[in-house]
Amino acid sequence: MVAATSPAPSRLALYLDLIRWNRPAGWLLLLWPSLAALWVAAGGFPGWHLVAVFVLGTILMRSAGCCVNDVADREFDKHVKRTAQRPVTSGKVSTREALAVGAVLALAAFALVLTTNTLTVLMSFGALAITLIYPSAKRFVSMPQAVLGVAFSFGVPMAFAAVQAQVLLLAWVLLLGNLFWVLAYDTEYAMVDRDDDLRIGMKTSAITLGAYDVPAVTAFYLVYLAVWTAALWSVVNPWVWGAMLVVALAQVVWHFQLIKDRSRDGCFKAFRLNHWLGFTVFVGVVLGLV
Repeated sequence: MVAATSPAPSRLALYLDLIRWNRPAGWLLLLWPSLAALWVAAGGFPGWHLVAVFVLGTILMRSAGCCVNDVADREFDKHVKRTAQRPVTSGKVSTREALAVGAVLALAAFALVLTTNTLTVLMSFGALAITLIYPSAKRFVSMPQAVLGVAFSFGVPMAFAAVQAQVLLLAWVLLLGNLFWVLAYDTEYAMVDRDDDLRIGMKTSAITLGAYDVPAVTAFYLVYLAVWTAALWSVVNPWVWGAMLVVALAQVVWHFQLIKDRSRDGCFKAFRLNHWLGFTVFVGVVLGLV
């Protein structure tokens, strides 16, 4: 008796897998600092229009980035246990098809940006350029997570541009601080694949940092919180911000416990939980500005 085989996934199912639809942690990592910057730039609630533009734009651009990344990494991903079955890598979605999906998503995000102002539109081209550069950075840069940090933090100055039609020094300071948060969580992510990346010659912060990876990740978290605290202390309610810091630092301790043994499961769990730290800081901003 022949065992029944499961039906082939539909194109829609493959596209949803391509853009990591069932893994929202990725776009949440982009969203929280962007929304926090919107609130800071507006001195409070920025209005539903900008909230909708940044929420939907973040989801669309993260999804488009997944398409580009999977095409760029398809030969490497074959040799990594966690990524071997991605739609492009496994051949279920062609590279042309994936790039077409990514282009449609990016155009939809651009249409949203067009409802803001000229400066925000111009800055969106910079954000797109960094998104396209990142996959190549993993071949040539010893700390490609720093490039990703700029890409994942670019929503901060764009938020200031959308609200104020100018980008204050404060926005760039917040971007710098957020870059350290990206370094922290993407190094945790890289620690999951370290053995595979070493074998195939991929460059990552986990490999570059070596035995110093765990203390470095912890330091990155602390620098992130320190920079945002210094930048916003005179803007937010210090009691609210102090309470937020207690919760945020407790999460940093939790992350240290998860990654200290460098197990794949522990590092991946730590990475997936990072959106809660971003949410915590966002809540501190919102309540601190009331």
